Amino acid sequence: MTPATAMKRILLAAVLGASVSALAASGDPEAGAKKSAPCAACHGAKGISVSPDFPNLAGQNEDYLVASLRHYRDGQRKNPIMEPQAKALKEDRDILDLAAYFASQSGLYVKN
Repeated sequence: MTPATAMKRILLAAVLGASVSALAASGDPEAGAKKSAPCAACHGAKGISVSPDFPNLAGQNEDYLVASLRHYRDGQRKNPIMEPQAKALKEDRDILDLAAYFASQSGLYVKN
């Protein structure tokens, strides 16, 4: 196999791998909106926090939200408020939907 052929195969594998993981990790923002009511008490109805004690979720990176919720649910990340909330998310679909919803919201921004 020539170096050019090897490089093409590597690039093709990388593109296919990224495509599959992107499809597998996408949620439904509309479904997430319906599931987000418990989150609103601390993080606001659309993900803009009601207090500086709680982070804004609106506009946050979807992959970060998925990883964070999974880590809270699975006990890898500790927080006495978030752990029970995340443990209630029995299905990965719930986490994906919530992450898609909050990631699709407009976050806060700083004026230049």
